[in-house]
Amino acid sequence: MRILIVAATAAEIAPVAAALGEGAARGTRLTSFPSGRHDIDVLTTGVGMVATAAWCSRALATTDYAIALNFGVCGSFVAEYPPGAVVHVTTDRFSEIGAEDGEGFLTAQELGLVGDDEFPFQAGLLVNEEPPPIAALDRLPAVAGITVNTVHGDAASIARIVERCRPDVESMEGAAFMYACRVQGVPHAQVRAVSNRVERRNRESWRMIEAIRGLAAAALGILDQA
Repeated sequence: MRILIVAATAAEIAPVAAALGEGAARGTRLTSFPSGRHDIDVLTTGVGMVATAAWCSRALATTDYAIALNFGVCGSFVAEYPPGAVVHVTTDRFSEIGAEDGEGFLTAQELGLVGDDEFPFQAGLLVNEEPPPIAALDRLPAVAGITVNTVHGDAASIARIVERCRPDVESMEGAAFMYACRVQGVPHAQVRAVSNRVERRNRESWRMIEAIRGLAAAALGILDQA
């Protein structure tokens, strides 16, 4: 079985890549790891939804993958998922695509640019109804995400996005990964570790090392059972 692992940065996936052993370049941003009964490709897309969508689409269109797994970090809006927690993002959305209307916001669906249930959306969301049947994945809490170009760091904008979207976490890549997988029809899962609370930018409160360590443990458990 060939598996695609997607990460925005090398740092996020470094412990997993190290555990997989010696890799070989398969092309730009893609490294292949023969690992036991699986052939695993690690794609490092670069930061942001545009880079993620472009590189994921290229990889998924040129290679037949049994599953695709997005491993990365995220910010959390809710106390239930503190720094260090690992979650499975099963719904996501591009929260910034739309138009300002005074102090309000109109989504692309509300503007009539995209239908609420126009593929790959369901009620305006990207929904992963059938993730890979892996017990280690099932044990992770399922959460709602938003994908942004600019991470939130202002109390007023945080309050607005929480009221409008009710997100648990945010990332800069997740919905782009899910979009590409749904278009290509590849079973997939977006797994993230919380590195920080979504608040006014405060690097001293971040727990990036702990998040990456927890992410690696979850990722290797998922791969072991895939």
